[in-house]
Amino acid sequence: MTTTTDASTGRHIPDRLRSPLEARLKSWESLLLLVAIAIFIANSLASPYFLNAWNLSDATFNFTEKAMIGFAMALLIISGEIDLSVASIIALASTAMGAAVQFGVGTPGLVLIGLGTGLICGAFNGVLVTRMGLPSIVVTIGSMSLFRGISYIVLGDQAYGGYPSSFAFFGQGYVWWVISFEFALFAVLAVIYGVLLHKTNFGRAVYAIGNNATGAMFSGIRVERVKFTLFLLTGLMSGLAAICLTSRLGSTRPSIGFGWELEIVTMVVLGGVSILGGSGTIPGVVIAAFVMGLVTFGLGLLNVPGIVMSIVIGALLIGVIALPRLWAKWRA
Repeated sequence: MTTTTDASTGRHIPDRLRSPLEARLKSWESLLLLVAIAIFIANSLASPYFLNAWNLSDATFNFTEKAMIGFAMALLIISGEIDLSVASIIALASTAMGAAVQFGVGTPGLVLIGLGTGLICGAFNGVLVTRMGLPSIVVTIGSMSLFRGISYIVLGDQAYGGYPSSFAFFGQGYVWWVISFEFALFAVLAVIYGVLLHKTNFGRAVYAIGNNATGAMFSGIRVERVKFTLFLLTGLMSGLAAICLTSRLGSTRPSIGFGWELEIVTMVVLGGVSILGGSGTIPGVVIAAFVMGLVTFGLGLLNVPGIVMSIVIGALLIGVIALPRLWAKWRA
């Protein structure tokens, strides 16, 4: 693209606008895709076991459950809010399902309990934020301790087990060859949330609220209702993740999903969602999920200690907050 200079202002004026293809190639998602490809190649060279089809299938378990929550979290952050209680909702939903098993509740009932607990927790956060006007970061830090604290009170040092054999399908079942049920569910949710955010009036309202909530309100958007719906979705996805994770592990402990809130926020921000709200895409979150899954799985194959993985995740969170600013300056 060539430019000319306006002598009166000194500004550089482009002779033509960038084509859609050029804009797409210079997007954050394109850069992230290149990073994912580079990590994939590095892992295949670092370990002879990486390219095994079943190992690659196992690698998806490192991110599918977190990405389910990440899709809803992306919408919530784009709207200018955040939910740091998602991992604790997993613990509470799993505890509720484990307690129900002790009374002989079957698989359909467990699924309803898991989803229902997530919805109730999401509604709790949503009411405090939208109806009482409390900051979401403060509310969800408090509910993070509240929800997991209830799990610790109920379980203590014990664990719930004895889940029905049919319940195991959600976290351990395969729909075809190496394609797990969790990965298939992840793909379906990616499409649903992609359409919701990018192709519907609701998605446009989310962007409008994140950019200027007051302006969105005067434009006729019911800001509180949209935000409350987003908290409900985040709670629902946390309940769904609790079902899959509990099914995969086959037991419930109060520490289940501990620390996931950091990884989920990192995944969302790495995907290009601005932590300040107003911008971001679902395709970016999808690619970021693969990047984080490949990184953690590759480090696991190399027997890297878990504490090192935590350092990597923390460094990623700091880096991805700074990189978009540097990327925007470079593009300018």
